[in-house]
Amino acid sequence: MEINCPFDELYAAEISALLKPPPLPQVQEYFDQLLESRQCRGITVKHGGENGKGVYANIDYKEGELVLRDDMLFGSQHSSNKIDCLVCSFCFRFIGSVELQIGRRMFFQDLGIHPHHGCNAEMLSDLSNTQRASDSSDDEDIPYSGSYDNIETCGSSSTGEIMPLSKKTIESLMDGELILPCSEKFPLPPVVACSGDCKEAYYCSKRCADADWNSFHSLLCTGERSEASSREALLGFIKHANETNDIFLLAAKAVSFTILRYRRLTGARLNQQASPYISNNCDVSLLLEAWKPISVGHKKRWWECVALPEDVASSEECAFRMQIKDLAFESLQLLRAAIFAKECAPLFSLEIYGHIIGMFELNNLDLVVASPVEDYFLYIDDLPSYKKEEAEKVTKPILDALGEEYSANCEGSAFFPLQSCMNHSCLPNAKAFKRDEDRDGRAIIIAQRPICRGEEVTISYIDEDLTFQERQAALADYGFTCRCSRCQEDV
Repeated sequence: MEINCPFDELYAAEISALLKPPPLPQVQEYFDQLLESRQCRGITVKHGGENGKGVYANIDYKEGELVLRDDMLFGSQHSSNKIDCLVCSFCFRFIGSVELQIGRRMFFQDLGIHPHHGCNAEMLSDLSNTQRASDSSDDEDIPYSGSYDNIETCGSSSTGEIMPLSKKTIESLMDGELILPCSEKFPLPPVVACSGDCKEAYYCSKRCADADWNSFHSLLCTGERSEASSREALLGFIKHANETNDIFLLAAKAVSFTILRYRRLTGARLNQQASPYISNNCDVSLLLEAWKPISVGHKKRWWECVALPEDVASSEECAFRMQIKDLAFESLQLLRAAIFAKECAPLFSLEIYGHIIGMFELNNLDLVVASPVEDYFLYIDDLPSYKKEEAEKVTKPILDALGEEYSANCEGSAFFPLQSCMNHSCLPNAKAFKRDEDRDGRAIIIAQRPICRGEEVTISYIDEDLTFQERQAALADYGFTCRCSRCQEDV
């Protein structure tokens, strides 16, 4: 059955204007301003090459040298990952304390909640009150406390079986009463609660909290101060995204981002008028300006560009793509009920929504932030023997209770405007790589080999170790055939 979205016909002219590629001078101006704001003077974005736009070096780069540090435009932590990692909802830095990260994870583990079950944020409603100030101490001293004697396991075992920690110990880790040896060497930003009181989003600072609220979260907050049209509908949308595909959460951020930018632009224009008049009708010129950061991204309809799963036969491709379209329409209806804005109604057409999701499908980069918990236990393991022995009286029962997967990185998906301009090569000269000092969600691109001034900076979209046929098959999902020097040699 053909899907009928009335908004597609009603706003056909506005949709066409939104999806029309902007003039190249406007695109160039946008990226030039973005590069300046990122202080990325060593690279530039150029147009007109064989692959459209690309990123080129303005200077020579040595192997291992930083080429780009790019802030995300939209990013989202995987819903299942929220159980393992408490991070800032805007910049994705780990927050709280090592003790809180460990205690929180074991709290869920003790309840029998695993990542695929999802996370009930209400369980963590008082996180902002559990933080402690970090005490300074001599680098050579390991602070011990009588409270360590209270570390308990549930039951006992004579067979070497790993025993979980007691509820009392877990609570002591979470509320800051139990301070682990040397944890002050791994300080984390304090937990800042959402100003909308949703008890789902937490931040590393008021600056990040305000930035998220003004950019997306005021419309996507499920708390009492939410600006959503219907909090109940919003909860339904989030539940649907968590159960189907969390790419919809990114799409919701893109829609919210555009609505909020439109309202700020409208407000600025009204302030300049002698007789302000607020209209609920769409001002296409302002909507195009609000949409500009998304307009420059490479887009196709999601149901047309999503990769065909290996278990779906080619004869079933049409049915599969129709199912994907149905899924997108179902998500859109839930989002429309949650945050509909009449003045930005074209954004709630299936055509626009499908192109937004398609942009993420084609351009997203994995969001990964290393956990301080792993660094902490590695630090303990590297202590001099006499200090390690003392510290492990405290840390070993905790490490044993956590099990082999004692640490988990923050994981998600994000769209980076500059990184997304980098073209693919099966023999790239750069790669996405997080260094030890990179502790937030920004994309880090480093030179994989020396890059000469004027040379295009390329990365690999796929596993470079695949065979020629496997690489070409994988890259077909991106809608192009690779003709890099390696592929030409492999033909």
